[in-house]
Amino acid sequence: MAGAAKDTPERPAEEEEYRLSICGKICYAIGGAPNQVAGSAAAFFLQIYLLDIAHITPFHASLVLFIGKVSGAVTDPVAGFFISKSRWTKIGRLMPWMLACTPFTVVSYFFMWYVPPFVSGRVAWYLTFYCLFQALTTLFQVPYSALTMFLSTDQKERDSATAYRMTMEVLGTLIGAALQGQIVASAHVSHHCTVNSSVNTNDSWHDTHGFPDPSDPLSHQAKVYMIAAGVIGGVYLLGVVILFLGVKEKDDPYALNSDRAIPFCKGLGLTMKHGPYVKLTASFLLISTAVQLEQSNFVLFCTHAADLRNHFQYLVVTILVSAAVSVPFWQKFLQRFGKKCAACGISWMIPFAVMLVTIPNLILAYFVAFTSGLSIAASLLLPWSMLPDVVDNFRLQNPHGKGHETIFYSSYVFFTKMSAGIGLGISAAGLEFTGYKAGICRQSSDVILTLKILIGAVPAILILAGLFILLFYPITEESRKETKLALEELRRSHHSTENLDDHKERTSV
Repeated sequence: MAGAAKDTPERPAEEEEYRLSICGKICYAIGGAPNQVAGSAAAFFLQIYLLDIAHITPFHASLVLFIGKVSGAVTDPVAGFFISKSRWTKIGRLMPWMLACTPFTVVSYFFMWYVPPFVSGRVAWYLTFYCLFQALTTLFQVPYSALTMFLSTDQKERDSATAYRMTMEVLGTLIGAALQGQIVASAHVSHHCTVNSSVNTNDSWHDTHGFPDPSDPLSHQAKVYMIAAGVIGGVYLLGVVILFLGVKEKDDPYALNSDRAIPFCKGLGLTMKHGPYVKLTASFLLISTAVQLEQSNFVLFCTHAADLRNHFQYLVVTILVSAAVSVPFWQKFLQRFGKKCAACGISWMIPFAVMLVTIPNLILAYFVAFTSGLSIAASLLLPWSMLPDVVDNFRLQNPHGKGHETIFYSSYVFFTKMSAGIGLGISAAGLEFTGYKAGICRQSSDVILTLKILIGAVPAILILAGLFILLFYPITEESRKETKLALEELRRSHHSTENLDDHKERTSV
């Protein structure tokens, strides 16, 4: 009875220990925003930049996009391996990685948007810096994502931190697209196209008198892209400073001092055999590929297939404003109705995207942009909200191992990047095959049809397939609560075991 009375007042103190302040959640969320700012700019504008500004062929552009994504994907398990081997420092185990890679990320990002003065080696130039950028962002993203598990052991607190993070990341995506779109919009306004809309499809930039060559490093088009890169580089530095000053990383609260880190290869094998993780990853790699295809081809579609070249930057902003505003809605929705039920919102974009492809209309385009933002917000929030549940489930089944968090997060990012790289490579190769030509006013009917398929049919099929796989995801709201209680009991037993060991040592002395 005395022991029970003694334990009673300690419970609120334990809960308070793992409760996150609003300031801490905001600082954590801001830390991940720069990656989304840069990623959004690249997702919406890198393909059209390579094609229409750098004058790289669609085939070479597909190589740059695919190999760059693959390099980032390959870096994920490598980063997970080295991070899992890292020792605890005064600022944590994950924070040093994020601080060290940020300056190099800024440099590689800037040169990714620079038009070199030579022509023959441009493909190698963009391939090198895009691969560097993807690898370095991975070295930031893997520890940053895994940091969720070291902020608190409370599932609600982690879900709340994830919601803050997703809101800020969507805002970062909005800021990236808006900054890039507004700064570089003048680079894609072809005045000669609006005056002479019936120009032959064989025309090019060089066939239009008085229009400067955008592949000239000193041209207006090249300069505005460099200005945008410099601004976004500054956002990177600001974000990591706020993250460092405002977030305190906690060590694994469940692990005993005697627990050993799971070897990376063994941990990776256990991860690939963990049913909930396999189903979650398979589902969202298809969904993320669909979203990536929408992002990378949307500007091209508006410019060449829907005659909305003067509105694309506002449509992009509409998508992202809708996504940013709807993240709190989805957070409340998944808390009330469950995470699997909230996944149905991802499919909302399908019918409207198909309508835009078949009926390209300005008013409809803005409506499609709004509903697509709702779906994109759900697709961004859900996997990062569900992955901690998978890690907790794995922890319950493997209670005497530690260091597996980075394995889960790095392998998940690996698969999503790899699938996105394959999708981008196939889409760019499809444009090459159908005869896309940089800088001309009107593309061929085959190119327009390809863009419509990449915006409408392909994402719809991928999203539906991903949602079908998600039906078999086994973690429910009831099992989450059971896991939480079991882990709390595990943590208390670990503390009791450590206290008993300390008592035995003092007694023997």
